Amino acid sequence: MRINIFTDEALLWLGPFPLTPTMITSTVVSVLLVAAGWLVARAVVKRPDGRAAAAGRSAVRFIQDLVQVTAGRRSEAVEVFAGTLMLFIAGSALLGQLPSVHPPTATLGATAALAALVFLAVPVAGIRARGLRLYLSHYLKPNPVLFPLHMITELSRTVALALRLFGNMLSGQIVVAVIVSLVGLVVPIPLMALDLLIGFLQAYIFTILACAYIGAGIQVGETGRT
Repeated sequence: MRINIFTDEALLWLGPFPLTPTMITSTVVSVLLVAAGWLVARAVVKRPDGRAAAAGRSAVRFIQDLVQVTAGRRSEAVEVFAGTLMLFIAGSALLGQLPSVHPPTATLGATAALAALVFLAVPVAGIRARGLRLYLSHYLKPNPVLFPLHMITELSRTVALALRLFGNMLSGQIVVAVIVSLVGLVVPIPLMALDLLIGFLQAYIFTILACAYIGAGIQVGETGRT
């Protein structure tokens, strides 16, 4: 019996839990990123003047500056979260360039999960920064009647995050796959490079939006206090 999870076919079941191709590729991307992070961290300690250490420090500074600009403040937790999002989406785009490999971010289930993480991160960051009561009070301003509209706004932007990333990543994969099937592998190489560039750009945009939403959650609490 075939069962689809967000149009992703379940390959097998581990008890009550399905195992899909997206779960496998997501795990591969995650393992590779952890391994790369360990190697870079080791290079920073063992060879601080090497290229890997320099690349690691540059990447950290890039994420720190991005969070500072979009979220409005430095936050180590937000930096780790933003860096993880960006690296996962970029790594997925890179893995998707391999033959017969469908990147996890080209499936709605994966992009919905990423958007859900952002949705949950916003109140967590706001509550950590300003406390539960002060953060929740902004949903009742300027009038408690507007509470449903506030919730619809947060849900709609979460859906938009998921669909935007899904649509952009899937469209690039479809275009490259169609051209490869028609004219072979050599001609579409520039298009594959363009698809990879789009994947990196989507990683950047998704991370910026996530940081902006988190920053808005924190700053709403600050406005409420003042």
